[in-house]
Amino acid sequence: MNSGNFALFLASALIIAAIPGPGILYVAARTLASGRRVGIASTFGTAIGGLVHVVAGSIGISALLLASAELFTVVKFVGALYLIWLGLQTFRSASRIEPALESAPDARRAFRDGVMVEAFNPKTAAFFIAFIPQFIAPTSPMPALQFVGLGLMSVALNTLADAIVVMTASTLRSRANAHPDLLRRLRQGSGLFMAGLGVSLALARRPATT
Repeated sequence: MNSGNFALFLASALIIAAIPGPGILYVAARTLASGRRVGIASTFGTAIGGLVHVVAGSIGISALLLASAELFTVVKFVGALYLIWLGLQTFRSASRIEPALESAPDARRAFRDGVMVEAFNPKTAAFFIAFIPQFIAPTSPMPALQFVGLGLMSVALNTLADAIVVMTASTLRSRANAHPDLLRRLRQGSGLFMAGLGVSLALARRPATT
């Protein structure tokens, strides 16, 4: 890849990372519901989930997933149901009498949830398959290696954007701690929002193939 192509990729990846998408909205909801520690763990989890798609795309698994309507549907509904379940759990825990910190998930569980949510999101696979190959020269001797390299950069930029969102959401949550009723509503809203993201994923259509 020449320097001009790389600069175009970097600029495009930065813009995409800054645009609020499902990943950013998910980690923001987790942070608002359970705090900074859970938000950061969720961010690293979604990063690992993104790497799953990078590796899968480099060896052709993502292309196979998008080419198969049945496989796409299975992965889509697994991810959607998991996200809906997380949202409903968050909503229910917000209604308990215990303090929010006692009912919040630990970092390891939040990390695992992040991996699952992102790895079972076929829309992420579609993104990598559609976006990265545009910047790989057709005559490249090692296209898979270039795919992985550009994919790693894209995941790193997305993770940085997610971390900034987590810090912002954490500040908002800290201010809400002085108002228990407001914090409860914030957690309930975050849970409903996560469930809504799951519903949105369930309604996603398979990208048209040529």
